Amino acid sequence: MKAIEVYGLKKEYNSIVAVDDISFSVEEGSIFGMLGPNGAGKSTTIECIIGLRKKDNGDVKILGLDPIKDNSKLYNLIGVQLQETSYQDKIRVSELCDLFMSMYDEPLDYIPLLERFGLLEKKKNYMSELSGGQRQKIAIILALIANPKIVFLDELTTGLDPKARREMWKCIRELRDEGRTIFMTTHYLEEAEYLCDEICIINNGEIVAIDNISGIIDRANIDIIVSFETKEEVASLIKENITGVSKIERLNNMVKVYSKRDDIISDIVILLRNKNIDYSRIDVIRPTLEDAYLKLTGKEWEVK
Repeated sequence: MKAIEVYGLKKEYNSIVAVDDISFSVEEGSIFGMLGPNGAGKSTTIECIIGLRKKDNGDVKILGLDPIKDNSKLYNLIGVQLQETSYQDKIRVSELCDLFMSMYDEPLDYIPLLERFGLLEKKKNYMSELSGGQRQKIAIILALIANPKIVFLDELTTGLDPKARREMWKCIRELRDEGRTIFMTTHYLEEAEYLCDEICIINNGEIVAIDNISGIIDRANIDIIVSFETKEEVASLIKENITGVSKIERLNNMVKVYSKRDDIISDIVILLRNKNIDYSRIDVIRPTLEDAYLKLTGKEWEVK
């Protein structure tokens, strides 16, 4: 079942197109990640999906409901953590949670949530007394108080240290394992690889690729590289006897063979052995999600 369906979504700000006619869907019970450089349209997409911003064109359905027309029905079905979220410094954690509990028909008890996220001892603390990682956990807790079926997380781990980020990843996976659907944006490559069942890369308001990680890498159409050391001249030999070679490079004794064939290494090894050519340090470098992202968007990862 599709938890989220987006068709032809478009949003402009003063004639600047932020989201340009994009369409995609999110499977129920999955983690869907939207990646892209700053200004690509990630936050605008989330805001239009949940009805926080009015779209200029297109159709959006969340659990079959319209986020604008059916706002009251969706209110108790989704939880949202926005990128720009601020709280009163002099409000206690328990007071903030009580406030959010009062907003929903059948809220979850926040005490078990605080315990689950390791913040039970902080319930009487002011928000100003919490660390960045603790405040981010509070953001998830507040999004979960509604007991939502779908949770939207907009760059949740930005600014967290590696330990806090890993702890947050564990929490997000647990939410998926409970049957909840997660729609998240991120600026971290390893986060997307670790968490996401499906990835959507957006650039300049347009979707450039959408697939699982291996599918995204395949779409980028990047060569694998087989490297090895040998004193022999082997370029002509390889080109004449092995198909699917894009190019061959040599620097001193290091030879690099480029190809899109996953099995080319076996052909190279067999050829070298049959010709009694000594070689060493053979290795295969396969394209990564980062390589695919760079090729598809033409931009480096922007880690905040």
